[in-house]
Amino acid sequence: MKMRQPVGLVYFLVVYFSSCSAFYLPGLAPVSFCDKETEECQTQIEVFVNRLDSVESVLPYEYDMFDFCKDDQEKRPSENLGQVLFGERIESSPYKIKFKENACQKVCTKTYKAGNKDDTSKLDFLKMGMQLNYQHHWIIDNMPVTWCYDVEDGQKYCNPGFPIGCFVTSDGRAKDACVINSEFNKKNTFYVFNHVDIKITYHSGENEGWRGSRLVAATLEPRSIKQADENKPNCESGNPMEVPGEVKGDITIVYTYSVTFEENNTIKWASRWDYILVSMPHTNIQWFSIMNSLVIVLFLSGMVAMIMLRTLHKDIARYNQVDQEDAQEESGWKQVHGDVFRPPRKGMLLSVFLGQGTQIFIMTFITLFLACLGFLSPANRGALMTCAVVLWVLLGTPAGYVSARLYKTFGGEKWKTNVLLTALLCPGIVFADFFMMNLILWVEGSSAAIPFGTLVAILAMWFGISVPLTFIGAYFGFKKPAIKQPVQTNQIPRQIPEQSFFTKPIPGIVMGGILPFGCIFIQLFFILNSIWSHQMYYMFGFLFLVFIILLITCSEATILLCYFHLCAEDYHWWWRSFLTSGFTAVYLFIYAVYYFFSKLQIIGAASTILYFGYTMIMVLIFFLFTGTIGFFACFWFVNKIYSVFVDSCVVCEL
Repeated sequence: MKMRQPVGLVYFLVVYFSSCSAFYLPGLAPVSFCDKETEECQTQIEVFVNRLDSVESVLPYEYDMFDFCKDDQEKRPSENLGQVLFGERIESSPYKIKFKENACQKVCTKTYKAGNKDDTSKLDFLKMGMQLNYQHHWIIDNMPVTWCYDVEDGQKYCNPGFPIGCFVTSDGRAKDACVINSEFNKKNTFYVFNHVDIKITYHSGENEGWRGSRLVAATLEPRSIKQADENKPNCESGNPMEVPGEVKGDITIVYTYSVTFEENNTIKWASRWDYILVSMPHTNIQWFSIMNSLVIVLFLSGMVAMIMLRTLHKDIARYNQVDQEDAQEESGWKQVHGDVFRPPRKGMLLSVFLGQGTQIFIMTFITLFLACLGFLSPANRGALMTCAVVLWVLLGTPAGYVSARLYKTFGGEKWKTNVLLTALLCPGIVFADFFMMNLILWVEGSSAAIPFGTLVAILAMWFGISVPLTFIGAYFGFKKPAIKQPVQTNQIPRQIPEQSFFTKPIPGIVMGGILPFGCIFIQLFFILNSIWSHQMYYMFGFLFLVFIILLITCSEATILLCYFHLCAEDYHWWWRSFLTSGFTAVYLFIYAVYYFFSKLQIIGAASTILYFGYTMIMVLIFFLFTGTIGFFACFWFVNKIYSVFVDSCVVCEL
């Protein structure tokens, strides 16, 4: 009966958190649309355009960077911090739609003169976008306008973006979207998708108790149509709009669109994103990842339980049964009790890392928990990054407290240096890397370049809020007494015997990161896809569960290796416990390198530098996070076994 309780608990957690992946709060109140304008209903459906990005380049560009049709009365909705940091640049578009009014209209005409340098430059930039498969991202009623097409096994995939065009190479190979149409067959030719068929699906409120209708889907079909008469646009069919690779004459591109409406009362407004999310067939892989991770956790839990319940109790009992001389000759973890709490070298740096790691851990836990509840869903654009940054700024106090308390425990006296390093070292490294990447984005003219005002705002949050909170935490940390250890430290350090290969520091640290990485590498694939391949990430329930499994795995793997090293009479566990689980970040970097060369088609020096620059920020944050988990698990374990050891010795003497 006792065995069923933990199994039932694990089952409950898996079911609950996986269900979180399908639940979200849309983030905005529903908007009603009617045939006639009223206070409760709108007739005009606004189409907004976002930045354009590509899987072949890390550099996103604003819509205005390309020579597309512009809105005469351009509006830019206010963007939150997360949207700015992610490079989102949303603006109104010239595509005007009225509710329930089917239309076929011209938007504008673009003409490129052969001898005009400005026109040639604009056309070359447009051709570059088609060659690198840059994608539009449009928004209607806070929903992505999707391009749905059939994939293998008869399934339909809905992409929240669509290409601006495609390219057929000089050897006749159709790239990217050119494979969808057999007419795209001319060598060294670009085909512009200058026409879109927009289809808007709505849910009528006649029988629902509210007026008007609510939009539940927006899809489109990009097409390439060369218009014979720009004043009488043809929205049905026609020859494709070709742009030769070597332009010799004038080029005229007419941009057009058509709109149709469809009523569908089976789709609820609250679940209108489901058709996008369901088309991403990753659920089975996620379950495989969870089960794989749970097997690793159960294996490690069994090992730790065996050590705690059998080995340690047997060791202590045997130690109590023999006389003092035999005890002195006995080897193992008991013989280093006078040295196990000897302060580590570079205790200042270790305490700083642990303070920052604590800050990152709390920030990550709260962010993922809120995301699992649905508050940071894809509908709330930029909310995830905004939440993470704000939490990091507000969590300076725990960082200062943990760093100061541990530094005092290590016997440190340079408290001013400790506080300054805690507040400035790791954030300074991240900001310097981020600033260098931003310089490259500025030079390349990318929309992902953070405006100067936003950089000043981030610095103001750092120095105006985070640093003072770190000082407050450090003040309380230094006022507290040092953490009392269960055993006293000898004055003369004990000599460490010759170690076998597997108990030496480097092999132990390298092995320690394998199991935690094994728990996360599948989830890591989807996270990297969402960042670099611009796929939507919404499975926060799975991610939160993997986060919990990662905590347990890091803790148990570090405890196991720490015990083996103590049994080999190597008492230098402080740094080793941090680096053992922290080494998972090295495997993350290796996987990121593998992902770059095997999964991405990124070309260009700037994009490559940006990829690895941002990857190094991820690796540093993950290193501090996992290292802190391993350290505190090992710290608890060592305190526990030596406090039990001391208690048993006292009982033996009595």
